[in-house]
Amino acid sequence: MSVQPISPTSVVSRVWDLYKDQFAVLIGIAVCLYALQFVIYLILPGAAGIALAILFWALSILYQGMVVKLVQDVQDGRRDSSVGDLVRSVEPVFWPLVAVSILFGLGVGIGFILLIIPGLFLLVIWSVVAPVTVLERPGVFAAFERSRELVRGNGWNVFGVIVLVFLAVIVVSVAAGIAADSLGSVGRSLIQWAVNAALAPVTALSAAVLYFELRHQRSDSLGSSPAPTV
Repeated sequence: MSVQPISPTSVVSRVWDLYKDQFAVLIGIAVCLYALQFVIYLILPGAAGIALAILFWALSILYQGMVVKLVQDVQDGRRDSSVGDLVRSVEPVFWPLVAVSILFGLGVGIGFILLIIPGLFLLVIWSVVAPVTVLERPGVFAAFERSRELVRGNGWNVFGVIVLVFLAVIVVSVAAGIAADSLGSVGRSLIQWAVNAALAPVTALSAAVLYFELRHQRSDSLGSSPAPTV
């Protein structure tokens, strides 16, 4: 199978276009999620706060899957599914997505703790594991191998996408921090909440767009993907 190089700038440009086109859906749901988080840390400290923080984390994973399905839906140029449809479409893969998220975090985290290079390597080869889990449903461990297969031959370009997205997030976060510096603790918290909500779609959009771009460059249509495992 031929592998064509992807363009990091084109991927990031596509992410930005989708962010603008689907702004109301992406930000509307993200605002609700981070409003929940804000309430958790503001009025529910201790054990109750921890329990609800876990709930927020689970909802964030559901949100990530929803964004992946949204990107799939708009491949023909328009969104046909409602928010409810998108959320329901992720429910069958919710627990595999949770398992994948945990293993991804542990693997990349340990890689960064031991040596930075292994962490970066895993970050690159597992960069599309979430979209693979949602769209192809190969099983938890097979999803990591499938992600590596899709990235193979485009490792440096995928790394370029990660760097560009990371730099954009850093610039926005630093600018917001500077703007909120004189607003007091409550003002800073509100600004941080707004920034978190605004940036929430970025990672999921980047992974989903990258996934479809990698498949396209490998001349690999979604219809030819392996059958999901039960």
